[in-house]
Amino acid sequence: MPEADRTLFTRRTLIVAIALIVAFAALMYLLDRPAWCDEGFGLVTGAATGCTSQHLLDPYTLSHILHGVIFYWMLRPLAGKFSLAQRMIGALIVEIGWEVIENSPWVIERYRQHTAALGYVGDSMVNSLADVVATMVGFAFASRFSWKASVALFIVFELWMLYTARDNLTLNVLMLFFPIEAIKEWQLAA
Repeated sequence: MPEADRTLFTRRTLIVAIALIVAFAALMYLLDRPAWCDEGFGLVTGAATGCTSQHLLDPYTLSHILHGVIFYWMLRPLAGKFSLAQRMIGALIVEIGWEVIENSPWVIERYRQHTAALGYVGDSMVNSLADVVATMVGFAFASRFSWKASVALFIVFELWMLYTARDNLTLNVLMLFFPIEAIKEWQLAA
C-alpha cells in the first residue's frame, strides 16, 4: 500500500535536498567531470554513442528511476522511525554516493574492460545531476503506488532497456561484478 504521509518535501527537506545537489555538483566539478559531451550539449541520446552518459538523459536514465524505486522499498521498513521526506533524503545521499563511485577511475576502467561500454569515460555533470533527479522521481513513484506498480515499472523498464540498448540495470550490475563474456559479446553484436 502507498504511504499515508505522502509529503516528500517539507521546507526543511527541500533545503537539504537542494544543498546536497549543489554540493554534489561542486564535487563533480572538483573531480574534473566535464559539464556535458565535448560534441556539445544534448538533451537526450537514445543509443549507446560516444555521448552516452554525457547528455542530460540517456538510456540509463531509466535505471536511475529504478534506483529510486529500489531505495524506496529498501527504506520502507524504517517508516516508523523516519518520515517519507527523511527517507527520500537518505535515498538521495545513497544515489549521490553511487554517482561519485560510478565516476571513479576504477569503475570507469572496470566498465571499459568487462562490459559493452568500451568507450565509457564516465558521466558528465549534467548527466549525473539528471541521474540523481531520476532517482528522486523513482522514489516518488514508489511512495505513491503499490508494490505491484513498482514491480510492473521495474519489469517494463528492464525489458525496454534490454530491447533498445541490450543492457539494463540487472545486466549492468551483473557485468560490473561478475562479467560474463557471452553476455558482453551479445551486447556488442548489436
